[in-house]
Amino acid sequence: MDWDDLRYLVALAREGSLSGAARALRAEHSTVARRIAALEAALGLRLFDRLPRGYALTAEGEQVAALAERLEEDVLAIERLAQGRAGDLAGSVRISAPPVLASHFLAARLAPLRARHPGLLLELAGASRAVSLTRREADLAIRLVRPEEGALVVRRLGEMAYGLYGAADYLARRAPAERDWMGYDESLEHVPQQRWLTALAQGRPLALRTNDLATLHMAARAGLGLAALPRFLGDADPALVRLPAADAGTAAREIWLLVHADLRRSARVRAVMDHLEAVIHAGRGLLAGEGEGV
Repeated sequence: MDWDDLRYLVALAREGSLSGAARALRAEHSTVARRIAALEAALGLRLFDRLPRGYALTAEGEQVAALAERLEEDVLAIERLAQGRAGDLAGSVRISAPPVLASHFLAARLAPLRARHPGLLLELAGASRAVSLTRREADLAIRLVRPEEGALVVRRLGEMAYGLYGAADYLARRAPAERDWMGYDESLEHVPQQRWLTALAQGRPLALRTNDLATLHMAARAGLGLAALPRFLGDADPALVRLPAADAGTAAREIWLLVHADLRRSARVRAVMDHLEAVIHAGRGLLAGEGEGV
């Protein structure tokens, strides 16, 4: 048996499909299928049932996967131990952050870090879901909800405020009572900015629902209606106008920086942590929002 095949078993058991496991492992789906077949042949066991909609563990597969997950945890602990003791400022550091925050705020502020430490190789992944730092899906994560997992070191970096925006030409041709509203779908009805938007809309239906902030931004620019957007995004867009919404208060999300306790002493991870904290602190006025709407 090739022990490395167990990684493919754990990923496929967790994701339930070849494509999902391939994304998690950064491999080709054909590679995942081949490694699973090789593992089954080596063990003489059928580990998965191949179904039209994905892969399902057999009874034997469930037992083997449970043991393999324990091995994975130990291997990852060894990797974290080694990286946590690393004293050089070279190597890869993977950062996970909400997609729009990653693309429209963080990406433009990483150049000074690379200039100071050219040996650093940065990976900036926009992720809507909460990635696992324990499973090394990222070395650092920025989240908008305080985490409850154990073994994490957490820093509160500030707040990200939201405003109500519409395209200038759309606002000019539509009276307030005639304006459409746009927001998130059912999967995100619980987030603070959606609850705030719902209070502002006062029971009016949403003309567009989506699970993607970038889609809301583009739809607002195109004149489809009003949307709740982060102030750093909306205020910087000359096509948009921010409306006053004092009657319903304000909406804001806390910004948290996370690292696994095993990695906090890694020189390269700490260098990236300190830089992220500095740039978010420097941009706190932009992120928190200042001034009134027009």
